[in-house]
Amino acid sequence: MRSTLQALVLGGLCSTGLFLSAQVHAQAVDADAAQALAKKEGCLKCHALDKKKEAKSLTDISKSLKGKADAEAKLVHHLTSAEMVKFDDGKEEEHKVLKTKDKAAIKNLTDWILSLAK
Repeated sequence: MRSTLQALVLGGLCSTGLFLSAQVHAQAVDADAAQALAKKEGCLKCHALDKKKEAKSLTDISKSLKGKADAEAKLVHHLTSAEMVKFDDGKEEEHKVLKTKDKAAIKNLTDWILSLAK
């Protein structure tokens, strides 16, 4: 009886693992599409991938959000709300809002940015 129960539990766990693995694979970040959107939306005018330009690098942004439960929500809010941003020289301005309203494209962009932290 015990070995049957263990086999059922182990089988269920394996099935769950395969399902989750397929889900993660299906939700993989399309880095090329994310970079194209970042370029189209003008993000790369102020942000570089891995070095500071007028604003923090996308990699530094990713590192600052790494491990935070609300990282994706914070990034989506930042990209869609025109909140004020402050530059090193003290200048403040509204952050440009993404023109696209495609939620999948925005999620892909935020997932890509968040994946840059190493």
